[in-house]
Amino acid sequence: MEKVIQDENVTLYVWANLKKNPRYRSVRFSETQIGFEIPRILATSDIALRLLHTHYDHVTPLRPVPAASQENTSTVTPVVKGEVKSVETAISKNLQEERKQQENESHSVHEEETEVMEEQDDTERQTEEPEATKCDLEMKLLSETVSAAQMLLLENASEKPYSFEDPEVDLYQFTTLGGVYHLDILELPPQCKPVKGWMIVEILKEGLQKYVYPPETTEDFEMENAFPPIEVMLKVHENVIFFEAPMVARWDAEGKHWKTDGISNVSYQPEDRLITFSLETFGPVTLIQDAHVNMPYQSWELRPLDVNKVLLTVTTVFTEIQIQVKENLCMLASIKLNNKRHSSALEEKWMSPVSFIIALKEAGLNIFPTGHSHFYVVTNYKKKGRKKGQEQKSGVLSNLIFPKRVSLQYDLHVNEWSTTPAGQFSAELPLVEMKAYRQMALLSSAFAFGWSRWNTECDPKNVVFKVREHLTKEEPSPNPNWNFLMFSGDRAQSLKINESSEAFSKALKEDTEFHSTLYHMVKDSASEEAMEKVGRSSCQFTDSVCHLLLSTRLLSYS
Repeated sequence: MEKVIQDENVTLYVWANLKKNPRYRSVRFSETQIGFEIPRILATSDIALRLLHTHYDHVTPLRPVPAASQENTSTVTPVVKGEVKSVETAISKNLQEERKQQENESHSVHEEETEVMEEQDDTERQTEEPEATKCDLEMKLLSETVSAAQMLLLENASEKPYSFEDPEVDLYQFTTLGGVYHLDILELPPQCKPVKGWMIVEILKEGLQKYVYPPETTEDFEMENAFPPIEVMLKVHENVIFFEAPMVARWDAEGKHWKTDGISNVSYQPEDRLITFSLETFGPVTLIQDAHVNMPYQSWELRPLDVNKVLLTVTTVFTEIQIQVKENLCMLASIKLNNKRHSSALEEKWMSPVSFIIALKEAGLNIFPTGHSHFYVVTNYKKKGRKKGQEQKSGVLSNLIFPKRVSLQYDLHVNEWSTTPAGQFSAELPLVEMKAYRQMALLSSAFAFGWSRWNTECDPKNVVFKVREHLTKEEPSPNPNWNFLMFSGDRAQSLKINESSEAFSKALKEDTEFHSTLYHMVKDSASEEAMEKVGRSSCQFTDSVCHLLLSTRLLSYS
């Protein structure tokens, strides 16, 4: 007997062994390939099989960073927090001085009654000045707070906060997809018996009981392989994309983590989206994928479609993802797998940037690095400091373990060499990124930005990308005229090189000059129509584009 109950978020499969036929060992639900291959001992037992598939993951814990490692977790946060704290201190001191100054002035007004009119004018002017100063200080504090929040998206952990031991799943490297499959073997409850026109059934107070397989003691069984693993066949959720064959993990209730032991003979049929494996003991299982399978990116482009409307295209080894931003909303425009259009349930659905990022991650389209991603992916900063021939595997083959690397740096102040672990970053690097993303978002209504191979060749304190004015709604020409810019956070310059140049050069392009911001650098050669479009960009749109750029970190992970 079998029963299947399904709704939007949960699917329940139940099979009861009423026949107890030792030859009936293949269990399939409702003419599907989902089911089990049970051993002979279960085929002759009073059992029921239950498969509860929750389409969401409610089992995986949110692992906080241990308190001992929080002191050195971020290379950015202490710097930003220090700046915010200094601004708050300055505001409190200024407000105290202003109050004292106003009290002294009020006393002088009462003492010199003959100069009431003059003193009133002076008091009004002095009152307006503190108010203006207070407003300026509050705006500065707000700006610093926003900067601190944006820098949190770019922070890089200096070390791993937790040591994962084999076969425990590293949740910083892998992610669960498609929900959780709860597999249980239950003892079959007493069945109804007809007696003289009555149906009699025994009701157990304890309710359904789990059937222990294999039993805790096997001394009574002579055969060595009396309790073989159970073969399980599951179908991958239709809204989830696996770019590689999924890995299967089981939940360890004692350790409160996912593990990969006790699972064997894993095979995956991508055409039928069917995964088969052998499981020694039943319990919650899930499918996992490398969270960085689409990193680093091969290329990217941010192109305007209209005022307050842009299209971000990110190309990886496996896919091409197009994201559309309009006002303060984001939408998945299209996905390509193996150069073929792939349909997704997320297409044509507008969401806020935060909700959109969560939805893409849950669908397996993770192009959003975390503070620990640089331990598993080769970033541009690591490439710039690596000697020729040194490589770090990431993404597709990230299961390999590599020794901790160090890079040599020469300190001119102390005249000696120092070593720096490969996972550490200077606080200046995310700051340059943040300034670049902010100004790219500000200009995105009229200017297109794109990936350049020279970004991996320039020194670590600069970023290089290409930019061009784009005012039409049509697709760009096959060979558009790009300008190549190098930006250090405080200085922007147009480079003489192009994408086909033989070597990288910092030589300044003819008839151009240095500027302190990307905005003024681009404005030098921009048309009036382009700058007029930039001026009409809304704050919500600029913030949404900036948040998307900060979350994808295109300048570091491409």
